[in-house]
Amino acid sequence: MKYFIAFIFILVLSNAVAQISPDCTTAIPICNNTPVNSGTNSYGVDDFNGANTSGCLEKTLSGAIESNSAWYRFRTNATGQLGFNISIDTSEDWDFALYRSSDCNNLGTPVRCNFKDNKDENSFIGVGEDPTGNTNNNGYEAWLSVTPGEDYYLLINNFSNINSGFSIQFSGNIFTTNPYDALDCSIISNLLGPPIAACEADYIELDATTSDALSYSWYKNLGSGFVQIAGESNPTLVILDSAEYRVVVARAAGNIISDVQVGFTPNPMANSVSNKEFCYDESSIDLNAVDAEVLGAQNPQEFVVSYHSTFSDAVNNVNGLDKNHPKSSGTETIYIRVTSFENPKCYDVSQDFNIVVSEEIIQDFPSIVYLCEDVSTAILGDDTPNANYTYLWDSGETSAVITASVAGTYTLTISTNTGGITCSESFTIELVISNAPVISNVIISDLQDNNTVTIETLEIGDYEYRIDNDAYQDSAFFENVLPGLHTVYVNDIKGCGIASETVVIVGFYKFFTPNGDGVNDNWTVEGLDTLDSPLLSIFDRYGKLIKQLNTSQPLWDGYYNGVQMPASDYWFQLSFLDANGERVLAKYINNHFALKR
Repeated sequence: MKYFIAFIFILVLSNAVAQISPDCTTAIPICNNTPVNSGTNSYGVDDFNGANTSGCLEKTLSGAIESNSAWYRFRTNATGQLGFNISIDTSEDWDFALYRSSDCNNLGTPVRCNFKDNKDENSFIGVGEDPTGNTNNNGYEAWLSVTPGEDYYLLINNFSNINSGFSIQFSGNIFTTNPYDALDCSIISNLLGPPIAACEADYIELDATTSDALSYSWYKNLGSGFVQIAGESNPTLVILDSAEYRVVVARAAGNIISDVQVGFTPNPMANSVSNKEFCYDESSIDLNAVDAEVLGAQNPQEFVVSYHSTFSDAVNNVNGLDKNHPKSSGTETIYIRVTSFENPKCYDVSQDFNIVVSEEIIQDFPSIVYLCEDVSTAILGDDTPNANYTYLWDSGETSAVITASVAGTYTLTISTNTGGITCSESFTIELVISNAPVISNVIISDLQDNNTVTIETLEIGDYEYRIDNDAYQDSAFFENVLPGLHTVYVNDIKGCGIASETVVIVGFYKFFTPNGDGVNDNWTVEGLDTLDSPLLSIFDRYGKLIKQLNTSQPLWDGYYNGVQMPASDYWFQLSFLDANGERVLAKYINNHFALKR
């Protein structure tokens, strides 16, 4: 839940007679202290002159739009966001309309209006956000964006014949930027000033000092009329109780009578909270679960509990933590604020507690370990153990690492103690036996336009492949391989070895037709010039050597000792000098071709 700075200025006083007006023309002015109200009783004149509707409002059981109504007026003195909360009994049905106007005879259409019943038994209606965090409250209208000097009239209407009263609570960020003058006090001309909403034990002094006063008399009304306060004749009066107060200033020019309402809200108390210890995981901490410990026997419907990351934020009621507070390892101090719903100026920030979250146990060791066929054992586990951890394998071993030789899955449980709790995480490690690669065949397609190479291995493994010094690739197939001498490599990704072979890529015709037509009259092999001292030996199908070619004599015309050879298949071998100067045969060449006549 996120909280805005909310100044709650009206209190419900069961024994106080409220300043309240049922008519627009005598609307009670609201300043930085809002009038105290103890209920509404019918209405005065019909401010809507018999109209059936005003905005969302409709005629009530009274036969007019107004029923048990109260009118207030206020003027903005800042720019920003403004809202209000009307606190009501959950069993009662209240409505409201807000007019941007300075003339009761020209109210216009309300800028915010709510006529919905309270079948959900909400404890607040208003503009902005329900202070309890209830986002499904249909008794709320959107925030107002205000600028200085805007006049408003607020009608609060009760559909019932009997009601238990309400309180008005203003909210919005204009009270953050302008905590003392968000509403313009110049609209109030009362000698004793605007009504006062105070916190229990606040020092409240009423000052009626008048230059030409002859005497002062003070009165108190607890619900059954004003009664003079014996012995009080000074121009000031220190207030200790919630009530409506009156001063009569006797003057030669005529007496001044001024009334003011004062209400005290009990201060909430934050109870001490024990530190909370958690194991680290991806979930959050539910701070809602701490509310009951903070409030103790106090009614949760009367107070809001918020949590903050600094004491300053708690004092200023800003940057409230989300009640689903994310976990982070280590110790975090949480500062508590308990605020009265009736009057947010009444709060307690005396308590804090620590959230202690264990270290996140991270698997910083391999989850798969490969054991090469020529190695007897492998090391599994955490080879850089944490001194704060304990280790337990499913085999019963308690070391951070173990040696293993049998392929399979091993389980390691790592634990750490945080305060009074033990936190554990289990990790699986798979031991895989891996064989070194062995090249069984290299398929070469010498197509001249696009020479391809495919590497085959004796076993299927987790291998990667490359030709010469190119980068490794996942595929064993290579295209557009240039003619010449190449080395192919197969690397076991698990680290169990690299296999290599030297291959020769040459391009040769699959057949030739030595008939003297000038087309394919000779047979040759492309790419001999890329090899060192190549020697190409041609054999007939019976293995008889027919011809030898080299870079000086690269062509065969189909003759042997001056005699035309018959149409048939012929075979060849290609040899060359390797890096050591030794003559070797080229492997993996598809070494036969056809003579056609």
